[in-house]
Amino acid sequence: MALYVKDEEVERLAKARRQTKTELLRQVLQKEIEREGIKPSLVEKGMEFARKLRAKGDPAARQPAGKAFIDSLYED
Repeated sequence: MALYVKDEEVERLAKARRQTKTELLRQVLQKEIEREGIKPSLVEKGMEFARKLRAKGDPAARQPAGKAFIDSLYED
């Protein structure tokens, strides 16, 4: 499929890099795909959030959750 780019700025950028518009576009798209691949996944973001949350906690201050406390969570 042919792609015709008629844009003076793209033309100028291609000439400045001494490339064709096709090669310039190919490189830009490849770099964008690589950049997106570096982004952390949703699972990695969740794990990082959990690590930060755990680091904020104070293990010495925690108390065991007894039956009364657990039952209170389900009261209306």
